[in-house]
Amino acid sequence: MPKKTKSIKVTDIKGQKPWLKKANASVYNIETKDTNKTILIVCEGQTEKLYFESFPVLTLTVEIVDLEGQSKLKLIESTHAIIEQTDKEYDEVWCVFDMDIKHGEKELSDYDNAINKGNNLGFNIAYSNDAFELWFYLHYQYTEQKNHRKYYYQALSNKWNINYEKDGKKRNFCLATYNRLEEDKLASQSKAIERAEKLYKQQQHLIYHEQNPITLVYELVKFLNKNKRR
Repeated sequence: MPKKTKSIKVTDIKGQKPWLKKANASVYNIETKDTNKTILIVCEGQTEKLYFESFPVLTLTVEIVDLEGQSKLKLIESTHAIIEQTDKEYDEVWCVFDMDIKHGEKELSDYDNAINKGNNLGFNIAYSNDAFELWFYLHYQYTEQKNHRKYYYQALSNKWNINYEKDGKKRNFCLATYNRLEEDKLASQSKAIERAEKLYKQQQHLIYHEQNPITLVYELVKFLNKNKRR
């Protein structure tokens, strides 16, 4: 269990502190009864932020910050800055990001270094390779093939009868993704967790960027599920 860390102040966000500029940051507080824990989730896009905001948790306060547009290592450093410049304590910190489309040496190194640094700081890292959308795909079927993210975009387009790359990342659609997966009889979150865990167990011995396909989003989902409203 990571050590307790400090929280981000809403006033800091409104005031646009230097460490949050260009970060498109937001905080999402869930009203609860008998709150047990407060956690921080830092992600790199609207898709992830709105998906995690949709979890109907009860015994948990969740704050979500969207740091879209940064490198993976910069996301870790910004998360650390958020914590260091505030007084509130978090019980857990989660960083959510995936591999970049460009698979150059610089991107691979950034991805690996970000995961290593995040782990050393005591953060939980829910990384994915090649894309966060692999998590959605696993709700429907299993794969061990190293697919490019466009493969998952196309698969989701077919499942949901949309152009996912064009329309699936828009705010209104993202707001409904959690419920869409919950209500779709062909989708199964429990199966997605099993499939994602199987992929991880098969590849955990590999260097991070060589783990593909992989998504540790299932670990964060399992944590949130423990605090869901029944």
